[in-house]
Amino acid sequence: MKIAVYCSAKDSIPEEYLVLGDQLGRWIGEQGYTLVYGGATGGLMSRTSNAAKASGATVVGVIPPRIIAAGRKATNCDDLYLVPNMSARKQMMREMADVIVCLPGSYGTLDEMMDATASGTVGEHRKPVFVLNYNGFYQALIDQIQHMRALRFIPEQEHYSPVFVDSMDSLKDAILNIEQKKE
Repeated sequence: MKIAVYCSAKDSIPEEYLVLGDQLGRWIGEQGYTLVYGGATGGLMSRTSNAAKASGATVVGVIPPRIIAAGRKATNCDDLYLVPNMSARKQMMREMADVIVCLPGSYGTLDEMMDATASGTVGEHRKPVFVLNYNGFYQALIDQIQHMRALRFIPEQEHYSPVFVDSMDSLKDAILNIEQKKE
């Protein structure tokens, strides 16, 4: 299974968030899965990819030239795809993945999450999007989604949406459940 991970590339975030990358990456490797990520260094991106690689996962990066020019190209990828821009990066990662996971992050992570969700709602894919709401990190987003549903900006009949989970164990169980349904 190929798991795309969207997450922060900032080193300055609290250690407890960086540890999430270690945990997820190690688990991806232990399961024999492939990590698909942004191919850059820093923060959760480095921690997730390094832990995945150290645990035996195949690591696939997708990176645009602007990230390389900033000196942030990862060196731990088994495969590294160069794409022209961030939009192409999102598309390629989404297309390669069987499952999409969003760890805590900033604008880029939100952009990737919303892109995967919006493209899923119009039927471009039916890949699950799991969002780790660690320590309530995404609670304001959950509240906003509920608000949009209450006002019918998100129709009642819309069944494709991100699945928010509150713990790493819940995230792992959700991914394993998807794999079991495929068998």
